[in-house]
Amino acid sequence: MSTKIRERTRSGVGESVRRIDGAPKVKGQFLYGSDLWAQDMLWGYTLRSPHAHARIRDIDISQATSHPGVHAVLVASDVPGKKTYGLEIPDQPVLAWERVRYQGEPVAVVAATDLETAKRAAEKIKVQYQLLAAVTDMEDALRPKAARVHDHGNVLKNIRITHGNPDARADVWVEGYYETGMQDQAILGPEAGMAVPADDGGVDLYVATQWLHVDQDQVAPCLGLPKEKVRLHLAGVGGAFGAREDVSMHIHACMLALRTRRPVKFVYSREESFFGHVHRHPARIWMRHGAARDGTLVCVRARMVIDGGAYTSSSLAVITNASTFSAGPYEVPNALIEGTAVFTNNPPCGAMRGFGAVQACFAYEAQMDKLARALRIDPIDLRLRNALRTGSILPTGQVIQGTAPVREVIRRCAAVPLPVEPVERDPITYPGGAGNVSRGERLRRGVGFAVGYKNIGYSGGFDDSAEARVKLFAGPAGPIAEVHSAAAEVGQGLHTILLQIAREELGIDQVMLAPSDTMVGSAGSSSASRQTMMSGGAVQLACRAVRDQLLERVRRWAQTRGMEIRGGLAIHGDEVVADGRAVGRVVDFLDQPIVQTRVYHHRKTTPMDERGQGDVHVLFAFAAQRAVVEVDEELGLVRVVQIACAQDVGRALNPQSVYGQIEGGTAQGLGLAVMEEILMKDGRVLNPSFTDYLIPTMLDMPPVVSELIEEPEPGVPFGAKGVGEPSTVVATAAIIAALRDATGRELNRAPIRPDDVVGLAPPRSSSGPPPAVRESGRA
Repeated sequence: MSTKIRERTRSGVGESVRRIDGAPKVKGQFLYGSDLWAQDMLWGYTLRSPHAHARIRDIDISQATSHPGVHAVLVASDVPGKKTYGLEIPDQPVLAWERVRYQGEPVAVVAATDLETAKRAAEKIKVQYQLLAAVTDMEDALRPKAARVHDHGNVLKNIRITHGNPDARADVWVEGYYETGMQDQAILGPEAGMAVPADDGGVDLYVATQWLHVDQDQVAPCLGLPKEKVRLHLAGVGGAFGAREDVSMHIHACMLALRTRRPVKFVYSREESFFGHVHRHPARIWMRHGAARDGTLVCVRARMVIDGGAYTSSSLAVITNASTFSAGPYEVPNALIEGTAVFTNNPPCGAMRGFGAVQACFAYEAQMDKLARALRIDPIDLRLRNALRTGSILPTGQVIQGTAPVREVIRRCAAVPLPVEPVERDPITYPGGAGNVSRGERLRRGVGFAVGYKNIGYSGGFDDSAEARVKLFAGPAGPIAEVHSAAAEVGQGLHTILLQIAREELGIDQVMLAPSDTMVGSAGSSSASRQTMMSGGAVQLACRAVRDQLLERVRRWAQTRGMEIRGGLAIHGDEVVADGRAVGRVVDFLDQPIVQTRVYHHRKTTPMDERGQGDVHVLFAFAAQRAVVEVDEELGLVRVVQIACAQDVGRALNPQSVYGQIEGGTAQGLGLAVMEEILMKDGRVLNPSFTDYLIPTMLDMPPVVSELIEEPEPGVPFGAKGVGEPSTVVATAAIIAALRDATGRELNRAPIRPDDVVGLAPPRSSSGPPPAVRESGRA
């Protein structure tokens, strides 16, 4: 069901190589998960809870099972193995029993000859619910008398970071309260996959995912099968951004396939997709910043609460990340940072591009602007004065060992020329666009600036690794290298990078990529901006081992013939060369293929101790953005005119791909700033469609002028840093800062609505942060 991808145009690292999946995608020839097909396949469908919190009294499937065309109807009692799964903690039911904890929780699954039949059969399943009190507000979840989402309580995890003297005195203090809404990843390709039963009693699952092996780790126990009998294969992925880190239809498809002994395919509808994956955590943040009169930061105190929804997902890591970044990319000698993730009866929240750093940046950058106004200091000068550098100590006590060109990203971003206001313009370029509501008579411009940072790779002592296998063999037209990695290509261009690395290390023209599956060791997740470092590092190591073995064959061959080889041996295209002269053809030494497998590990990190101290993160990437906006003062409509971005990339292995990641990340940050939010009422999602959940279009996106700051990171392959997330981290903060500049309003909640812009809605207020949590429940 998958074919090997071949690429013959030789280009190594540092070049803007055309993506290997680019032409098939633009031609409509690329096979996504929703395009999977097999002979005699059935279609799967999921029955979901309509309630945020209820007890299941009874499930009657008799009418569904007797419906024509139905081959199986399964409920929780049919789960053959472990009945729960989870990315970090296995607390999420495969199919709910006894209780449902959020609207959209799976209750039963159906397999039928076609999708419409499966849907109609699901409608005939009768579930008797007893409604229970639901907790749908994150602060209410912390109240002693709140309804319990889980028997062990509503506190998922609490973080407390104490640095220096949190009671230190300062000349000037500013404080603020901030909120961010629940953002969806808005993956254009919905959840999809197909399970195929195997003759050995196992199953092959073809699925669009971000991490094949962690899916395998969760699916196999629920099926009651050993891992080697649950083989996963990467299907074409139509976007991810964190939405595919958690299991969705995986176990359901496998259960139905094993029960019916026929392939079973799932493709979620757009509405179902909103219930089928996690979202960005809504957050409430209270901050207080103190500084000396010259602008030097003295102390930061922060309190953050995030809504994890009904199950754990990756909330443990998100609240850790958000807390560690809450002081921003600045030297802060004293800090007290407290972060709490809570359970509610809202949909589960988990990984999304930026992973906690987005919410923190929105708050701390608003605070820096407040502080600049209070001190009457230019906001860019204030940031330059306090910017981190190599050797700086973070609130966790971690010393930055790698590159930290924070001042450079600030200066380069600020130096990008501002856009010139046109004398004449198309009405579609005014706020409101194609709505034709303005001719520019009520426009105000604003400029905003933000700096932020994000960790690269997994943190807190996690032993992160990636494996890759490289095979060098003789082809009809010369040597061919095949790279086998389980790393998920989710649209970021990773597979192209892996082949660039193989060419760079082996020096040959023809490289090819084996399909990603679990027949090679884990590559880890395509998340945390880690794959270029991790899987790229594994491919680099494996290629070097292959090259060394080939050159050793050449040396032995030369010795048997009494040949003296002067200078070092190297591969150049189809030939082995020494001292600039050809020794022989590469294929002459490949009577047997050379296969090498290697595992890459980054440097070790440590978890935080009870004071929140530790060497938590592997390395960091920094970014600055300046946003220019136009606001229609009367209608509250907004247009982003330009984004200037300077990003610390270490070394750009494929510059065009880097620019694309910056622009894509900026688009998602723009969405959170001015339009994207899952609207909730009493635990129910009000807008599960792209009609009502708005995402930026081509007309909403401004020109993005990007500057790449290349200071290679020591100790990582090619000095490259991951580039997928920093622009998302800073974009929301920069755009809303520009809106504050244009309107003079506080605007302390993302996303901004027209009512906020014109002043019809007051700033979000709070009576103060909830008390610190001393117990962290089961987590």
